[in-house]
Amino acid sequence: MKPFLLLATRAEDLPADEEYALFLRFTGLAEHQLVRRRLEAEPLGEIDLDDWSGIFVGGGPFNASDPVERKSAVQQRVEAEISALLDEVVARDFPFFGACYDIGTVGAHEGAVIDGTHREPISVIEVTRTPEGAVDPLLRSLPDAFTAFVGHKEAITVLPPSATLLVRGEACPVQMFRVGQNVYATQFHPELDVDGITTRILAYADHGYFAADELDLTLAAVRRLPVTHTGAILRAFTERYTR
Repeated sequence: MKPFLLLATRAEDLPADEEYALFLRFTGLAEHQLVRRRLEAEPLGEIDLDDWSGIFVGGGPFNASDPVERKSAVQQRVEAEISALLDEVVARDFPFFGACYDIGTVGAHEGAVIDGTHREPISVIEVTRTPEGAVDPLLRSLPDAFTAFVGHKEAITVLPPSATLLVRGEACPVQMFRVGQNVYATQFHPELDVDGITTRILAYADHGYFAADELDLTLAAVRRLPVTHTGAILRAFTERYTR
């Protein structure tokens, strides 16, 4: 089989390595079937889509809606590389799955309105499939309502015409969408379990996701409900696009 490509942007080794391990676990892929490239460490370089079954992009601390003067040189490079890659991905409707940060990257590429209106604290929430989501190949096996891990400073306020809303939430309406038939992005984190999100809470405790005195409350918030269905989305993506 052709491998899948995982593009990562986390500079901290522990959450970065744990993210890779969780993608392996939930996709069911072996290490030689999921090749990771850490974009915060080195440029992406040339990507021939014909070499890959599909592309995953993990989450990260970058915010697409930040003013350019607040973006580091690394963030600006990463955004330019992903945008250029998306030019070909979207044009070819190539299998692509982005988690959390990629609501911003795919959304920005397609002209969505992205801002802090629908930011959500780190927690577990209930989300709901739309009628279009209920018949989508990645979501057919899920119930109409399911729980998911969230935590983000920005979100999509207005979806572009090219996007189909698949999953919605109460506080943050756009939780998952599709462009074409094969390009997906989620606001929630399908690649996480409780241990994984705990690692991120501790790693990014000073990144403005919660106040300094809210650490214990945040750790409790991600345990308030079990999250059992979202990993199946990644497995469905892998099974659908392996070639």
